[in-house]
Amino acid sequence: MAGHSKWANIQHRKGRQDEKRGKIWTRCIREIMVAARQGGGDLGTNPRLRLAVDKAKAANMPADTIKRNIDKATGNLEGVHYEEIRYEGYGIGGAAIIVDTMTDNRVRTVAEVRHIFSKYGGNMGTEGSVAFQFRNVGQIILAPGTSEDKVMEVALEAGAEDVLTDEDGAIEVLTAPGDFEAVRDALDAAGLKPEVAEVTMRPENTIDLAGDDAARMQKLVDMLEDLDDVQEIYHNAAIEG
Repeated sequence: MAGHSKWANIQHRKGRQDEKRGKIWTRCIREIMVAARQGGGDLGTNPRLRLAVDKAKAANMPADTIKRNIDKATGNLEGVHYEEIRYEGYGIGGAAIIVDTMTDNRVRTVAEVRHIFSKYGGNMGTEGSVAFQFRNVGQIILAPGTSEDKVMEVALEAGAEDVLTDEDGAIEVLTAPGDFEAVRDALDAAGLKPEVAEVTMRPENTIDLAGDDAARMQKLVDMLEDLDDVQEIYHNAAIEG
């Protein structure tokens, strides 16, 4: 079971995240607040909040900061109200892009997203214009050199849908969103530590970009990620490093 090479893209993204640690915290806080407001502040009954808290802990956010923002969202403290808005569009070479935002000012956010698309060679699309090219899944990626047989045995036993081996040797485990935590925890218990573990929008097919097109696409993605209201970017470009 082979998958398209994505290891270089993962390493680039991790490098970008390390550069923007403060912004990672901001995104974590917004996700915690929205998850807690929608599903309540109890981690035991709110899977989305559990994932948000896990992500915040992975970014070394203090426990009191996490608790304070859950309290804000559930009405125990006064806080800002964030709205979730998804934008869709096209990048270089017709690559599909989804931009998930959380904002307290819808007018500002759409103007900023549209400006970046226009300035860096993309085009904003309408709702639903590219989302059909992606699937909502749990995605767990383990580094090259990990035992494929062991990953497959543990992951499939825990309820994973598929295990893919990347051409670089990385191993990708796919799950239904509701099974993600169980599979991740089973891999952790077996000593298999992932480089990436998240519920994401995974493209059904990818578009290969190289040279100038790859550089332009990466610039567009980076500039969108730099917007304060942007939480996540998903795209189907396989960008040559």
